[in-house]
Amino acid sequence: MTRKIAIVTGTRAEWGLLSGIARSLDSRDDVTVSIIATNMHLDPRYGHTVDEIIADGFTVAERVPMDVEGDSEAHRVKAMARCMSGMADAFSRLRPDMVVILGDRYEMLATASAALMMLIPIVHIAGGEISEGAVDDSIRHAITKMSALHLTATEKYRNRVIQLGEDPARVINTGAIGVYNLANEPVMTREELEASIGFSLGGRSVLVTYHPATLDNGSPAGKFDMLTDALDRFPDVNVIMTYPNNDANGREIIDRIESYAAGNPSRVRAIPSLGKRRYLSALHYVDAVVGNSSSGIVEVPSMHIPTVDIGMRQQGRLRSESVIHCEDDTDEIALAIDLALSDRGRELARAATNPYYKPDTLRLITETIATVPLESLKVKHFHDIDG
Repeated sequence: MTRKIAIVTGTRAEWGLLSGIARSLDSRDDVTVSIIATNMHLDPRYGHTVDEIIADGFTVAERVPMDVEGDSEAHRVKAMARCMSGMADAFSRLRPDMVVILGDRYEMLATASAALMMLIPIVHIAGGEISEGAVDDSIRHAITKMSALHLTATEKYRNRVIQLGEDPARVINTGAIGVYNLANEPVMTREELEASIGFSLGGRSVLVTYHPATLDNGSPAGKFDMLTDALDRFPDVNVIMTYPNNDANGREIIDRIESYAAGNPSRVRAIPSLGKRRYLSALHYVDAVVGNSSSGIVEVPSMHIPTVDIGMRQQGRLRSESVIHCEDDTDEIALAIDLALSDRGRELARAATNPYYKPDTLRLITETIATVPLESLKVKHFHDIDG
């Protein structure tokens, strides 16, 4: 009997991680894959990246609009309600045997809630992680408790999911899929990348992604201004800036990005979404990654270039020696960038190991999703740790 698997995706970064899994599952005779796109994928302001899913050769079986109408937390709560309702309709039409969710975003909390109430087993990728500076941290653990099968990125994260009461037999350390993608996806040449983004990387360059830290009391826009003030101290360094996710106050940062790029056209390029291929390609040619994205901690160390991790957003996440942490302060950010671009920073990155790496991540994820007995996922028992 063919297993029907629904893969839900809401952002360009998430699809970059899930696309290889979708392709691997879709190649099997015993699996049918349906893609459900929601949130940022359907928003023109963020590049309407549902088109990237289609360009990757997939049919989008369902589109669940959330229509995030403003920039506040309340607007996102209302959007979650629309997402949950839309997912209920999508699941009713598709009738999947399981739903695959990655990560910790608010649209995935709504998705998991709908699947749980409709008795559809949830496969959760990247549980057990910590990012204390964002509400995503609590969302991630909540999704863990709603999920029936867990695919974690490290053994430490596997143990943390078990600590949350999950059956060890249902928690598999697969390694991080983004790290696997880095080693196995074809990349563009430097010339192809520069032509695609209409921008020359020049002699030295950095890739910047800065999201709101949703549990930080300070102004996200003000903190972003500290980052750009620090970048101004490196006038010979070219900068690619990508948009943040559509978290609360994200639009303020987008306005700042566009203003900064417009004021520095010769050395700054703002791009709503690089997409998977251009993003992975850029990591081969930039000198460092700067900001507060999880990718800088999880994937970038495998490229042996430094990461400058700013502020509290990723606090608590397991990290490589190549990750340089600093606070949201212009002087601290500038010192961290200076270290990242120095000979010492490059030496640290070259020698660093990545705790998220496993050589067979895609096979482990695909085999587990495709072959786990569905009957074993129907009822959960709380796993108590002795002592």
